[in-house]
Amino acid sequence: MNDLRTIALQLCPFSPRLEAGLSARFDVIRWFELSEGEQSTWLAAQAPGVHAVVTGGHVGCSNALMAALPSLGIIAIHGVGVDKVDLPFARSRNVRVTTTPGVLTEDVADLAVGLIIGLLRGIPASDAYVRAGSWEQGDRPLARKVSGRRFGVVGLGHIGAAIAARLAAFGPVAYTGPQRKEVPYAFHADLLDLARASDVLVLACPANASTRHIVNAAVLAALGEEGYLVNVARGAVVDEGALVAALDAGRLAGAALDVFENEPHVPEALRSSSRVVLTPHMASATVETRIRMADVVLENLDAFRAGGLSPAQ
Repeated sequence: MNDLRTIALQLCPFSPRLEAGLSARFDVIRWFELSEGEQSTWLAAQAPGVHAVVTGGHVGCSNALMAALPSLGIIAIHGVGVDKVDLPFARSRNVRVTTTPGVLTEDVADLAVGLIIGLLRGIPASDAYVRAGSWEQGDRPLARKVSGRRFGVVGLGHIGAAIAARLAAFGPVAYTGPQRKEVPYAFHADLLDLARASDVLVLACPANASTRHIVNAAVLAALGEEGYLVNVARGAVVDEGALVAALDAGRLAGAALDVFENEPHVPEALRSSSRVVLTPHMASATVETRIRMADVVLENLDAFRAGGLSPAQ
C-alpha cells in the first residue's frame, strides 16, 4: 500500500464515477466481493489501516465492523438513510457519519407521483397487455382516476414535502409526523386517522425503531379496500406480511413499492400480485442525481481528510 494513502472499505457497488473518485483517494478494498473467511483474514492483518467506510444507505455499516476498525474515522453513505448505522455507537467511537441530503429529493418525489399514476391507471399491466397482443381480444378493465383523490403523506421532511407539493395539483393533501408544520396541508397527529382520511397513503418517513412496521394491519384496515399504499421510504416501515394478507383478501385496492424489507429479495406473494406495482429501489436512480450523489460522497470524504467534519455528523 502507498504510505501516503489510507484504506477505504467499499461495502457495495457504486457508479464508475464514484468508484474512480474513491480509487484516486484511497486504497479501496471491495469488501462486498470477499467471503466471510477472506474478510476475517484481511481484518486480522490490515484493520488498523482503514480510515473510511463507503456504503449505501440500504447497506449501512454494522457495529461489529465498526468495532473491528480501530482507526475508522468516517462512514460515508451514498444516500440519505441512516437506519443501517448505529449513530450513538458511531459517535461513541468518534466516527463521522455523512449522507447526501437534498440531492435526491426531487427524484424520489417524482417517482412517488409516477408510482401513484402507474398504480391507479394500471400503466405497467397495460403495457404488458399490449406487448402480449391481448388488445386484439378486447380492451382492458377500466382503471381508477388519480385527480381528486385524497392523499396522505407519512413524514413531511424534505422528500415528503416535495411529494406533497406535487400531489397538491391532483387533490387534497394531508400529512402526519412528529409535529405540526407551517404548511397548507391538514395535519393528523395519528396515523390511523390519516389513513382513514386518505385514498392514497404515501410513505416518506425515516426508518428507525419508532417507525418499524408503522404501517401494520390496523393502518391497512383504516386505509380500506378502496385505498392504495405507496412506499418510497424504507421496506421496514411496512409489515409486509400484513400487506400481503390485505392484498390477497381484497382489503386493500393496491400498493406501489420501491423498497422492501429484505432487499433485493421480494416476497413471491408481492411479485405475483396483480394489485402491486414494483420497482427495484430506484427512486434516486437517474443519471443526473447519481452524478451529484457521487460528488457529494467524495466532497464529504475530502472534508474528512482535511479535518473539517465533526463526529457522527
